[in-house]
Amino acid sequence: MLKVLSFTGALAGAAALSQFPEFSQQYLQRLGGQVDALGQITAEFDASAEKAGLSRDEALATMSGTEFLGYRQEDMRRAFARHDRLSSDLALLRVAGPFERVLLPHRFADRDLLEATLADFKPAMPVTTAGLATAGAGFAGGWAAVAGLLSLILSPFRRRRLD
Repeated sequence: MLKVLSFTGALAGAAALSQFPEFSQQYLQRLGGQVDALGQITAEFDASAEKAGLSRDEALATMSGTEFLGYRQEDMRRAFARHDRLSSDLALLRVAGPFERVLLPHRFADRDLLEATLADFKPAMPVTTAGLATAGAGFAGGWAAVAGLLSLILSPFRRRRLD
């Protein structure tokens, strides 16, 4: 029974983790789109500031005096910060291979992008080397997790051999 449950856990781990390369690829595509869109907003803002003879910070500082301008200033600051953060994630994830991306879960931290990617995600067959390797890792991890948990739970009920 322990072996059957461990094998079931191993298969579940393999199935789940084998999807990570495809999920990370879809996330990366969305991330690139977000960086492009935020980059355009940033470039347009900076160009407008330059036309007015202002730096970005100076232009942001002029966005005050009314409630609306105050909100707009906060929006722009958030957009600039998000652009910087996502650009950093994109640069790192682009150079990382599919195996390395498994070790970079903190670079998949944008909640909006994660939710959008999950909403549209369709599981893929793990026919690539990365998919098969992560399926193997998931199989081993699932087996170890279920076997370890069951062993821990059942240990008080095992009979001890008397030699």
